Amino acid sequence: MNPQGRCTPTMWHAILIAAALLFSYSYFYGNREGWNQASRFDLVRAIVEQRRLNIDAYHENTADKVLWKGHFYSDKAPGLALTAVPVLEAVHVVLRAAHKDPSQSNSIGAEKYLVTIACVALPSAVMAGYLFMLALKLGASVNGAGFAAVTLGLATPLCCYATLFWGHALSAACLFFAFACALSLQEFDSRWRDLLLSIFVGLAAGWATVTEFPAAPAAAIIALLVIAFAWPSGSGRITRVVTGVAVGALPCILALAVYNLLVFGSPFKFGYAISAQQNWPQMKHGFMGVTYPKAYVLREILVGRYRGLLLLAPVIGAAPFGLRLLWKQAHARWITLAIIAIALYYLLLNASYAVWDGGWSYGPRHLSPALPFLCLPLGILWSRSSHAVRWVLAVLLFYSAFITLLGVSTVVMPTTDVKSPVQELLWPAFRAGLIDKNLGMLIGLRGLASLIPLFLFWGAALAAWAWLRRGLESKASEVTVA
Repeated sequence: MNPQGRCTPTMWHAILIAAALLFSYSYFYGNREGWNQASRFDLVRAIVEQRRLNIDAYHENTADKVLWKGHFYSDKAPGLALTAVPVLEAVHVVLRAAHKDPSQSNSIGAEKYLVTIACVALPSAVMAGYLFMLALKLGASVNGAGFAAVTLGLATPLCCYATLFWGHALSAACLFFAFACALSLQEFDSRWRDLLLSIFVGLAAGWATVTEFPAAPAAAIIALLVIAFAWPSGSGRITRVVTGVAVGALPCILALAVYNLLVFGSPFKFGYAISAQQNWPQMKHGFMGVTYPKAYVLREILVGRYRGLLLLAPVIGAAPFGLRLLWKQAHARWITLAIIAIALYYLLLNASYAVWDGGWSYGPRHLSPALPFLCLPLGILWSRSSHAVRWVLAVLLFYSAFITLLGVSTVVMPTTDVKSPVQELLWPAFRAGLIDKNLGMLIGLRGLASLIPLFLFWGAALAAWAWLRRGLESKASEVTVA
């Protein structure tokens, strides 16, 4: 904001991006059921409705659970469920005020939809807005930063995950918020600012880990980035930011430890480890299914027809070119290294995991928290490219967004027996008009026609973007004349 507390023109662009994406993620509400989301939502219901941590009353709708001392528990990291508890409490208050029974099946469906919007879709949309602002800070133009944000929001598998009650999108958003706060520490302003921002880094990175345990190494990379920024200023600033990160991470550590203690009797016992022993024999190898990277898995998660990221979102293939441009900026070397380290970590983790395909999933979901970091340098690439290269990038964006639309609008979780989801399932379903339940259907539209309100909204958002852009250019010309 400016000193008068008003939103700057570029902030209005970021707000427009976040609002457009939030509407897009909220547009689809059917066929979002699965063991993963059921396991997490069962825990939310158990806490809100029964004030218990076991899911005995609901466990039959999921196989993602553990049996421990006579009770069933969710085997998932608890971060997303704990985030959703106050939201479901508020939804119940509203339902009772409207004389609706929260325990009825139609109410439960509405509850899950609203909780998913608040705890998954909203953080994902805000993340894209943050990415826009961060790309500007790193030297991208307004249109370049918008290209990067829209790529993340509509042209990658994260668009699909933002409509599901999974932990991946929330974990990715928390990691990226931590990263954004870390970048604000690149320049010293005041001791209190250092402390506050580093606390935010610890809190966001810590909650990313409580939401999805594999986020821990990525969180550590961001913490190291904070130290790298503080290093030239000496031990005093290093101590201050390290203390801040630790203070921010402490509540997350305590929340996880208390949860594990209450459920499993020990702060160091995790549901995943128990589930590996009880339900998933392939996860007994290595560390909860993580061994070493396999070449064929790397190939499959990058270019395979089954889960290949670069076939589903080829625009991501341009990220290395953006990283090269970012590296050329002397002040962005540490930032570039952190992005590369996070992306490589998730790539190698996914290639090392026994259940690398992610089960019923659109694309390689275990790789998804790396996507915002890979999209960020695309803003630099767009801004410094010729018109011909921009046309290529635009074509890649539209193709990636179309393929993503096939997934999010038809079968957002292709089953494991479909080895080429786009060709065998998504495109045939889309072509036949087998569109998932959406807001367009509430006004009587059916099939492909039900997507018309979504397309109209995107058109209105694009018109608003052009209007804001003209205003920005007009102000710039006034300043130049003055």
